[in-house]
Order: sequence, then C-alpha cells, then structure tokens
Amino acid sequence: MSLTLLNNIQQLPPDALFGIKQRYTQDSRANKVDLGIGAYRDDKGKPWVLPSVRSAEKLIHEDPNYNHEYLGINGLPELSSAAAKIVFGEDSKALQQGRIASVQSLSGTGALHIAAKFISSFLPGRSLYISEPTWANHNAIFKSQGVQTATYPYWQASTKTLDMEGFLKTIKDAPTGSVILLHACAHNPTGLDPTQDQWSDIIDAVASKDHIVLFDSAYQGFASGDLDRDAYAIRLGVEKLAGVSPIFVCQSFAKNVGMYGERAGCFHLVLPEQENIDTAKVKSAITSQLSSLIRSEVSNPPAYGAKIVAKILNSPELTKQWHQDMITMSSRITEMRHELRDRLVAQGTPGTWDHIVEQCGMFSYTGLSPEMVKRLETQHAVYLVSSGRASIAGLNHGNIEHVAKAIDEVVRHFTGNSKF
Repeated sequence: MSLTLLNNIQQLPPDALFGIKQRYTQDSRANKVDLGIGAYRDDKGKPWVLPSVRSAEKLIHEDPNYNHEYLGINGLPELSSAAAKIVFGEDSKALQQGRIASVQSLSGTGALHIAAKFISSFLPGRSLYISEPTWANHNAIFKSQGVQTATYPYWQASTKTLDMEGFLKTIKDAPTGSVILLHACAHNPTGLDPTQDQWSDIIDAVASKDHIVLFDSAYQGFASGDLDRDAYAIRLGVEKLAGVSPIFVCQSFAKNVGMYGERAGCFHLVLPEQENIDTAKVKSAITSQLSSLIRSEVSNPPAYGAKIVAKILNSPELTKQWHQDMITMSSRITEMRHELRDRLVAQGTPGTWDHIVEQCGMFSYTGLSPEMVKRLETQHAVYLVSSGRASIAGLNHGNIEHVAKAIDEVVRHFTGNSKF
C-alpha cells in the first residue's frame, strides 16, 4: 500500500509570474523585454545594487567582529527598532508609549505569513478582506493558514480609476471586527493609490465598524522617493484607530533597499490605547507568541540582509545616501511612465493612456487584455502579466520605443483600428 501512496498527487501549474520569467529566459529574440517580474532595473536593464548597500557591506566586512552566528528568534533588534521608526515616524506616539511589538521577518511575504498565523490563532473566524485585484500571493498566504478571505472593489476598469464607492460600501457592509488588508502605497498591481482625503474616509469607515487594519508596506520610499509621504496611510491609521483596534503592519525592504534575495523585513503589531491595562504586559505576551511562531517555522530569521539594512538605517551618512538612492529609483520609473505615455499618445494609439502617469510605484495596470498580452509576448517578445500589469522598472531608453510600438500594434490588431 505504501508503494502507491503518492502516485495520485495532483500536478499544479507553474507559478504564473515565475513562469513568465522562465519563458523570457528561454526566448532567443534579441529585442525581448521583461516587464513581468517586480524588481528594479537601471537604464541598461541591469539589476542595481544601491550605493548605500555597497557602503554598508564594506563596513560590515571590515568589522573585526563580523560573523555568521545565529540571530535571536525575533531577529536583529537594531533592524526592527530602526524599521519601526521608518514606518511609524521618529515622533510616533505609539512608539513613545511602547505600544508597538516588532519582530524581523522573511521580507514582506514572511511578515504577511506571521500575520496570517497570528490571525488564525488569536482572531479565529474573522474574514480578511483583500482588494480586487491584489498581489497574487495575498490569497495564497492567508488561505494556507485557514483564514477566510473576501474581496472589496478597487479597480474600476471602465474609467481606470479607484472604485471608492464600492470600496467604502464593502467596508461598511463587512461583519463587525473583520480584518481589512490595505496597500500602504503603490498598490500592487494597479499602481493606483487613494488620495489623502480618500485615505481619511477609508480609515473612518474602518473605525465605524470596529475593523482591524493590516497594512502591507512593500514600497515605502520606493514609490515617491519620500519615506514620510509613502507612510501617510499607516501613520493616519495609527492615529485614527488608536482607541479603536490593533493594527498589523507588514514591512519589506526588498524594493526600497534592493534586498530582493536577502529577505529582509519586519512585522509590527500596534496595540490600541486602553485605560487600566498594563500595555507592557500585553506587549510581552504578544511578543512571546510571535517568538513561538517564528521558532516553529524558521527557527530564526536570516542575518546578512538584516545587518545591511540595519547599518543603513542606523548610520546617518548611509541613511542620507539611501534617501538619494530611493529618489534615483523612483525618478527613473516616473520618467519611464511619462515617456511611455507620451509615445503612445504621439503614435495615436487607440484608447486613453494618462492612467500610466497617474499611477505610481513599480507597476502600471495598463488596461491591456489577456489576449493583447499574449500577442505582445508571441509577436513582439514583450513579457508582462496576463492581467495587463507591467513592471515599469523594466523599461529603459533602449527598449521603450520597441515596447510603445508593440503596444500600438496589438491594440490596433484587436480594435480593428489600423493606422494604414
């Protein structure tokens, strides 16, 4: 009997995003362009190691005490404490009051996994609401831990704008005490963020139903080049929900420090303000549970990337350089957004294209259909996700003309609007 136990396990399809990468790698065409994977590329199409990272690595290796010993279960304290100041602000009331428990995680995905485990264990039976559309891995992470997921409207395809009315209605109609997952900035995949006034309305709606917010912060500083601007929604939520409910924040340094493969991130849990409650005792208990969770799954988090990020965040000169590095990346992406839009307009490509420059961050929800995306790949060697999400970081001055002409051809092909 044991001989055949595994014979009928179902073959799953490859991960869609990494499947694109595999096809791109195997493509022999000289003009191929990868707009699928979410990683920054310089204007030559190459991975870019931030100057602040190179300097941090040099200092780390020059330290006579440098080693590869284990970190503690909750990670590197120099990282998690500095990371909290970055996301909540140096003058955060919640930090000053000791209401934030912070631990290191395996980048943003690991932080989300910690959140999923925590919700499953200590907030059972609550539904978690995710935007439609969202990052593909959100559903998988929470469903793997038995957390029931639902969706709220976000992208309005007909206008390529935020469906604010549907968004707020779903929050108000959701069962009291639900968990609402919000993208802190540079929404993935649409690149479309609420305005500051809209954020205020969203947080007020959350407070009115005693919901719990989970912020996914994957692009702070990378989206606009300004850490404070990109943390606006989180800091507003911490302020407005201080007397309402706890807040989860999942923080990644993959994009804004270029720590893609080093898996550096943090998970933060903000406790609400309560009278006659020993906050330190509650925080200690929560931290102990987070330690148990981390110990059972990864024993302790990886050290190298954590040391790099901690060195940058705790060294004034490196922090200054890092701020400039983020401006370099965000500015180049913004430039590519405008150039792509301008080329499409100049060609007279059917449709409207201003949404490309109205969005922010790494991705653009182009509005291209799955059929158009398929033709882009097969006929023009331009690779992007079937939803039409394009990684603008993959554009550069060497390939943008080809991409613009390719988009023009496929749009005309499917709309019957030939320019000849």
